[in-house]
Amino acid sequence: MDRTERFYLIERLLGARRSTPRSLLLNELGVSWATLKRDLDYLRNRLNAPIVFDRGLGGYRFEQQASSFELPGLWFNASEAHALLTLHSLLTEIQPGLLSAHIEPLKLRLGAILASAGHAQDDVKSRIRMLTMAARQASPASFEVIAHAVLARRQLLISHYNRASDALVERTVSPQRLVYYRDNWYLDAWCHSRDAIRSFALDAIRAAQPLSVSAVELHDSALDAELGSGYGIFSGAAVQWAQLKFSATRARWVAQERWHKDQRSRWLDSGEYVLELPYADARELLMDILRHGGEVEVLAPPALRQAVQNELAQALARYRTR
Repeated sequence: MDRTERFYLIERLLGARRSTPRSLLLNELGVSWATLKRDLDYLRNRLNAPIVFDRGLGGYRFEQQASSFELPGLWFNASEAHALLTLHSLLTEIQPGLLSAHIEPLKLRLGAILASAGHAQDDVKSRIRMLTMAARQASPASFEVIAHAVLARRQLLISHYNRASDALVERTVSPQRLVYYRDNWYLDAWCHSRDAIRSFALDAIRAAQPLSVSAVELHDSALDAELGSGYGIFSGAAVQWAQLKFSATRARWVAQERWHKDQRSRWLDSGEYVLELPYADARELLMDILRHGGEVEVLAPPALRQAVQNELAQALARYRTR
């Protein structure tokens, strides 16, 4: 029995009797006296429960003038709410197909769970929103082929659109895993054409053909060493460390953000905030730096600092031509 369940049981026990002995509470809750004492203190001090100990009756009770006390409705925590609402949103977006008969009961069950916290399902969905940004639509047919190949451990022949070169190229790959990152899907794979680990955006895969050849197996540690050590979705085992200094104003937000699992940070006497993080490819990091405008300065390395200066100069030149 978790703490929330104990709170509701305490409420029921006290509400059902003129007085509830300590021994009965301990027996029903299955906890020590120290735990019960902490629970009662929390109910009194944090949830304003009017619980008193009546020496004459030899037990705990609600004060007479507050006999109708009820615990406030408790809802899910942030991670639980995010998971439930995301699942419900994703299931709602699925087009009718082979899984329709299985998906509808799942949606109903999720709706029931959301409503079980004491709020109408429609009210929850209208009052709490899950917003996505810059999501790119992957081909449903390609996604099915790729997902099957990932699980069946078979190689794929893909037709991949390289946005940088504006060219369509064919690659033979051994798919390793699918990754959902910043509202988009990516395929981590061993590229036989490049003899290297690569990550492909699924929306850039124009066609995917399953092959009968078994996929080359890579350990998660090898994938993480190549794809997880740098910054964002771009791969590379050879990393550098970026040092970013944020203004005292912007630091109030950035200090609460997690840009990378290995990031380091420190505060300056001026109230400014220095964030250090590894990267192998600067493209995504550049975008995240530039969105902070003049509130951030790249301290190191020199190449990254120059890259930001170049981007800002190009932006300023574009505005000057008008």
